[in-house]
Amino acid sequence: MPSLKHYLLSGLIILGSAVAGGAQATNWTGYTYSSVSTTAAVKGMERIADRVDKETDGDLSITLHLGKTLQIASSDITQATGDGIVDFAADLYFSGNVPIARILNLPLLINNDEEWNKAYAVMEPYLQKGFDAQGVTYLGSYRYPQQVIFTTFKMASLDDLADHKIRVTSPEQGAFVEAFGGSPITLSGSEVPTALERGVIDGVLTASAGGAKNWHEFLPYNYRLPVNYAYSAVIANTSAHAALDDATRQTLDRIVSQETQQITQDFIVDEKTQKQQQADAGMTIIEADPADIERAEKKMAPWWREWAKQAGPEHEKALAAVLQALGK
Repeated sequence: MPSLKHYLLSGLIILGSAVAGGAQATNWTGYTYSSVSTTAAVKGMERIADRVDKETDGDLSITLHLGKTLQIASSDITQATGDGIVDFAADLYFSGNVPIARILNLPLLINNDEEWNKAYAVMEPYLQKGFDAQGVTYLGSYRYPQQVIFTTFKMASLDDLADHKIRVTSPEQGAFVEAFGGSPITLSGSEVPTALERGVIDGVLTASAGGAKNWHEFLPYNYRLPVNYAYSAVIANTSAHAALDDATRQTLDRIVSQETQQITQDFIVDEKTQKQQQADAGMTIIEADPADIERAEKKMAPWWREWAKQAGPEHEKALAAVLQALGK
């Protein structure tokens, strides 16, 4: 017959196992749309994962997977996060799921850092609400440099866009190209080099530290008219985020806030570096005529309002608030 000591020891072992089980680390699956590990965006996401593991003493660990290493299309990242297929993600292609976010992408609406900060302050609650409806918690975002015009043909003014085929990454960029007589074409990033080589497209809208970093050899001209900004949301599955203990959740949120700001700054620095390197390699870089920028903004302003009207009352309300903040 087992002794009292045996029962006590068994109870202690069971209790110890329960305590140990309760202290087990939370392991999250992370994902980013980018498949290039050397970009400021991926480096920043890796820093988030490293810092979270260290600063929570291993209570939360995030295994980050690069784009295309999981069977998740770039346009499906928001849904995959909401469904719990991944717990944490960087999502550049979220506007199909959160359409109101496109206000910050409208061409010629936002022309500098100061304007971005004012517009973003207005839009942040709308972003939080939009992602919340998808079962996703919006933790913050980082911003790419301004999207400018790179071409295979000489371009010195907006008039030179006419009759040329330009690769765009959004309907909003497409509207800009069409407004000045060009033809917008949507292609994945992997298709761009071949399309440029074969003349399927004559140019792209991107940044020096973005697509031009990889495609500059096909793009001898750069007209630096600031068309719009692109930005990526950093998100988490709402249930997984809520299940974290308060200290861990606060640590994660703080780190994401700090690192998204750093990613944006790293992109700004890299934009200057890449622009100079591209010039040194022979690219003809022309700063946009201020009169061209003013003309482009006046051309697109009525379109912003029409776009919002077609999208619905909430979009109209949000755009009106952004325009008021920008004094436009």
